[in-house]
Amino acid sequence: MTHDGAVLDPDVPFLHADDLAAVRGDGVFETLLVRDGRARNVSRHLDRLQNSARALDLPAPDLDRWRTAITTGQRTWAEKNGRATEGLLRIVYSRGRESAPVGQAAPRERAETGITRESNEATAYLTVGPVPARVASVRTDGTSVITLTRGYSVDLAALAPWQLLGAKTLSYATNMAAQRHATAQGVDDVIYTSSEGQVLESPRSTVIVLNGDTLITPPVEDGVLPGTTQQALFETAEKEGLRTEYRSLRVADLIVADGVWLLSSVTLATRVRELNGYEMPEPARAKDFAALVEKAIED
Repeated sequence: MTHDGAVLDPDVPFLHADDLAAVRGDGVFETLLVRDGRARNVSRHLDRLQNSARALDLPAPDLDRWRTAITTGQRTWAEKNGRATEGLLRIVYSRGRESAPVGQAAPRERAETGITRESNEATAYLTVGPVPARVASVRTDGTSVITLTRGYSVDLAALAPWQLLGAKTLSYATNMAAQRHATAQGVDDVIYTSSEGQVLESPRSTVIVLNGDTLITPPVEDGVLPGTTQQALFETAEKEGLRTEYRSLRVADLIVADGVWLLSSVTLATRVRELNGYEMPEPARAKDFAALVEKAIED
């Protein structure tokens, strides 16, 4: 589906072979959960899309058109699969074709999909598909993780903004490599650490720690992606009388915490039940935490 709301045949090619999304990962994306026929946390995702596009010097995304496309996407998904079936909605926004990237003049052309566009326009589309099968199990059973170093300091985001540490870019090859390494080690996921040993994030999730009545997550200044679900959670938690805090954490802080979760837009709350081979005790308030996350994404 294009971001102007045109529903395309999923079996008909849409991208050109030289689209910079495919050949260089030069673009940004967002992933939203569709539940009960409605995409969740839309405003925060579109805000982050806008910030990521700005970091990559992409044209400012038309957020109204994206909202229209999301509405069409969620409706189409519900009509074909039923409102009770969860969906994964992915927004993709790239610089366009390598032969005529954004900002260069190019002749008008018609793609085989029948959609007319300027070949030097940014590529903008969304897809809606099923939620991965693993999601249901990790929501219920939790996940086993290992810590892996990213190999650079928490100062990198400030010293080298061109590294795009705060943007959700399509360049996910190293994240996927980390996930494969975890699988090869017999565990489910990874928590990155900095060269100083500070906790950062998971390849696809935000790290959340519970200590007493306080929820803690590493600050974005340490080079982590701002989490949309984490932001919603913190806002809801504060309304419920809990404290929230952004501060640096060490692996030892995870071991002694009352609970550790990986938070993401589609998987939602996944409890870390094993960390570097250590079996983490189940938090006394695990169900309360999961319910709080569910409540947060209702807004």
